[in-house]
Amino acid sequence: MTLLIIEQLLNGLQYGVMLFLLAAGLTLIFGIMGVINLAHGSLYMVGAFAGTWVATETGSFWIGVPAALAAAMLTGFAVEAVVVRRLYARDHLDQVLATFSLILIFNQLIVLIFGRAPIYTALPPAFSESVELIPGLFYPPYRLLIIAVGLLVALGLWGLINFTRIGMLVRAGSTNREMVRALGVDIRLLYTFVFGLGAMLAGLAGFMTGPILAVQVGMGEQILLATFVVVVIGGVGSIKGAFVAGIGLGVIDTCLRAFLPGLLRNLMPASEADALGLGISSMGIYLLMAVVLLIRPKGLFAVEG
Repeated sequence: MTLLIIEQLLNGLQYGVMLFLLAAGLTLIFGIMGVINLAHGSLYMVGAFAGTWVATETGSFWIGVPAALAAAMLTGFAVEAVVVRRLYARDHLDQVLATFSLILIFNQLIVLIFGRAPIYTALPPAFSESVELIPGLFYPPYRLLIIAVGLLVALGLWGLINFTRIGMLVRAGSTNREMVRALGVDIRLLYTFVFGLGAMLAGLAGFMTGPILAVQVGMGEQILLATFVVVVIGGVGSIKGAFVAGIGLGVIDTCLRAFLPGLLRNLMPASEADALGLGISSMGIYLLMAVVLLIRPKGLFAVEG
């Protein structure tokens, strides 16, 4: 039982860092630019498809990494310049409608280019066999790689936000955009940088997910809702909040799905326990969000403006 708990905690940590990679970009975009970007999941999908295609064509997983980053970032720049830049002064309803339309456009473009069939990213040979972490516990090394990459990205973002001039402007922009503009900062360039950075992180998350989940049309929408929950719980504009909430929700969601049905079987028939456990597990992170918002309406680590 102990080994199973450790395994599920690792699975939760892996899921949590993926949520963080998506939520970090999303929370910066909304916190600094004030834009609700429903198409963030589409950037995740673009990174997954571009990286997987390049990895398949070249036969090298590692060449797919920069391809995914570049494709997502360039797509993000294009989206910001063509669409999002026109939405800064508009209300949130206009932003939701415009970025939702981008979801439909991106999905159809992917169908036209790659078709509807899911594709899969081949694992590097070094990560194809499970490794024994402790006696009796075998775990896929690729999941450990995802955890390591996510933690390194978190460390890099922390350094960028706290110890660089760009980070200073990002922090200032998340609390008082008008003051940053009044001080003579090229706010348009800052917005473009933030959007491109968020898109790049989404693309990285998409490509890293490829060997575990199918790369398919609409994959961004499947994880976007959970990403918004992370942003809301962590606090809009807070990288620290995105990290803490992402890891926490990843572990909680994974453990609920793994253990709750089994616990309920001690109280009721197996079929009913499985159905109830699955239902509660699916609602778990949303119930937690409701509790957090009752206590801290602006999230756990809200950026005060």
